[in-house]
Amino acid sequence: MALPNNGTTADDSRFDWNSARTLLAGLPGGGINIAHEAVDRHVAAGQGERTALVSLGRHYERHKISYGQLAAASARVCAVLQELGVQPGDTVAVLLGRSVELYQAALGIWKAGAVFCPLFGVFGPGPLRSRLELSRAKVLIATETLYSRKVLSIRGNLADLRHVLLVADEPEQSIGDHAGCDDFRARVATAQPAATVATTEQSPAFMHFTSGTTGIPKGAVHVHGAVVSHLLTGQQVFKLVPDDVYWCTADPGWITNTVYGLIVPLVNGCTALVDEAEFDPRRWYGVLKDEAVTVWYTTPTNIRMMMRYGAALARTYRENSLRLAASAGEPLGAEAATWGEKTLGVQFNDTWWQTETGAIAIANLADDGRPGSMGRPLPGVQAAVVNRNLSKVEVVNDPDAVGELALRADLPSLFSSYIGDTSRFQSCFIDGWYLTGDLVRRDADGFFWFVGRSDDMIKSAGHTIGPFEIEASMMVHPAVAEIGVVGKPDLLLREVPVAFVSLNPGFEEGDALRTELLYYGRQHLGSAIAPREIQFVEAMPKTTTGKILRRALKAKASAEPDEDAVLPTSGYPGRFDDE
Repeated sequence: MALPNNGTTADDSRFDWNSARTLLAGLPGGGINIAHEAVDRHVAAGQGERTALVSLGRHYERHKISYGQLAAASARVCAVLQELGVQPGDTVAVLLGRSVELYQAALGIWKAGAVFCPLFGVFGPGPLRSRLELSRAKVLIATETLYSRKVLSIRGNLADLRHVLLVADEPEQSIGDHAGCDDFRARVATAQPAATVATTEQSPAFMHFTSGTTGIPKGAVHVHGAVVSHLLTGQQVFKLVPDDVYWCTADPGWITNTVYGLIVPLVNGCTALVDEAEFDPRRWYGVLKDEAVTVWYTTPTNIRMMMRYGAALARTYRENSLRLAASAGEPLGAEAATWGEKTLGVQFNDTWWQTETGAIAIANLADDGRPGSMGRPLPGVQAAVVNRNLSKVEVVNDPDAVGELALRADLPSLFSSYIGDTSRFQSCFIDGWYLTGDLVRRDADGFFWFVGRSDDMIKSAGHTIGPFEIEASMMVHPAVAEIGVVGKPDLLLREVPVAFVSLNPGFEEGDALRTELLYYGRQHLGSAIAPREIQFVEAMPKTTTGKILRRALKAKASAEPDEDAVLPTSGYPGRFDDE
């Protein structure tokens, strides 16, 4: 089947998912496995010497890894996991930075038939514990530093965690003395490659947690069959070809890194750039130029941060190889979209998708875009604006009418379950539609425009934050009687979490307690989701049924707080940290 034309509409009868699946190689004995599609099939086709990864260390150490080397290393990771007793369907959690080991681990996990569950390094022990418990991870692969700082203190509470494999913080080094831990690099180096386990299109492949409208994070599970969407969207949205050098700046904990940092460039046979360092504008501009990056996928937060450093700096790097740039994670304004064209020679194209959709569903394409919009549905995606009516949905066809975005639930990349929560999963679907929770409007030309969320979720630096998880953690502090968390508008990060706190008897509001609570939040939740402001209130505004009236808190949060109510911003990660 030839790839669909980028101008094909969502309901085009020429597009057929069954025909699209014929683009995949499939396992030699039958079945589908993401790792086989990403590396082994290229080796089988005689492309093993092609460069799969270019890795840049924090001090600009540069390493090239071929498809053949990556295929062999991941087969050894598979063997190590099997030696540790990992069975198909078991979960292996990963707490790594952007590194070659991250790619080896993910591919090895898939070859073992296990479920890849990446976690955010910016999370504190509390959120990590809840996700490790919910996923029932049997093995954890982590950097030595992240394990020591964030997991060691909670390991005794993780009943399902049987083994920990540590990656030393510096290359060519062995890990230190850590009780109950093995050296990942050493074990992989000496293992004998293992054959890929037979998996089917419906076998679980990866799990990503996203905050929900209750205090429990949601573990969205995706299957190996999703790889057909990954292959196609890489070509539809980015027009990827094997000669491309592709750079996705996503944090390893976010699904964007799993899908568009890892799977998409490899299944399309191009070279993926892996930069271990954190955000730095001069470094990023230098990487784009020196590594001859042709396709760049980043976030609006990062784009706005680069804009703050000025167009003059960007123009010094205008001579580059970029042919396409795109963003994801939150709406990209028209100004930011066109800024790239003025300074780097390419416009940023906004894309829309969620953890649950598993792949881009709506996008602005290079030859079909409208700055400021979400874009139009990709071929094979049927999207609509709907109104919920109990157990029914009403499709709204009037141009510019506001309603909830819904997708026909026939996408191969759509999540297959929420781990351990069937009722919550089922509640996302009505009449064959997946209800996204995003409020949108569709103009007369079929472009979708983001309006807001239909729930209380907070979007900060591209990261989806559930206020209930913050509240549950902060309530443990003895001073907190009640707490309500809402999002406050922020020019750079879009929103930041603000906590309103009423105190227990015996505690007095003031600068000392405010500072204590702010840093308590950072210690237990991590800087990415902890409250940025604390405001004390005598009593929470509530509805007649006793629920916190969040719209009243949001109105109060939008007013200027006292200077002392705000946590200093130095060190806050304005990174690609969504789930």
